[in-house]
Amino acid sequence: MASLARISRKALTSALSSQSHRVLLRGFAAEASKAVTPSPDRVKWDYRGQRKIIPLGQWVPKVAVDAYVAPNVVLAGQVAVLDGSSVWSGSVLRGDLNKITLGFCSNIIRCLPAETSIERFVTVGAYSLLRSCTIEPECIIGQHSILMEGSLVETHSILEAGSVVPPGRRIPSGELWAGNPARFVRMLTHEETLEIPKLAVAINDLSKNHFSEFLPYSTVYLEVEKFKKSLGISI
Repeated sequence: MASLARISRKALTSALSSQSHRVLLRGFAAEASKAVTPSPDRVKWDYRGQRKIIPLGQWVPKVAVDAYVAPNVVLAGQVAVLDGSSVWSGSVLRGDLNKITLGFCSNIIRCLPAETSIERFVTVGAYSLLRSCTIEPECIIGQHSILMEGSLVETHSILEAGSVVPPGRRIPSGELWAGNPARFVRMLTHEETLEIPKLAVAINDLSKNHFSEFLPYSTVYLEVEKFKKSLGISI
């Protein structure tokens, strides 16, 4: 009889403890389900993708109104993208040590420049690396090229793909250079120098087609209006 009473007390105790545990769980769930009102001082960040504009200290990248910057480009620090220029997908412009300036109607096609000055009508090929160099107006830098610290590419010059310009090297005006390290190949003809700014303008015209697809309000509404018209729905 005593053993039966002990078993009954144990069963009652376990039942009460499990019931209190369930009550506590329900209380926690009710607290968690309450809507949390954020503080008005809280900064609203967008974590859906990488940040295109990254301020560094007092420096904030500046982009002209008519310049095209692809959605997955990173601009950090002292970066200025001037009128009519374009920065294409995958490029990283990191102006943390010195200023990066992309001149009028110049184009960067997936490269990683650091502390660099690029003048007007310059085309930089894909996967190029520019470090603390200067590129004067109307030049072409071939893809996969590397320009090291202090190098200078003078106006009306072309650097072939895969070239490596050592630190402090100067590419004179009107010449074609190639190789690793870069060496003089030949002088450019007058027709070739005239084609350099035409290439920059052609890429700039192409960027305008991309520019219209990445407006803040998108252009999907045009397709919606077209679809409504096809269904006879008044807009």
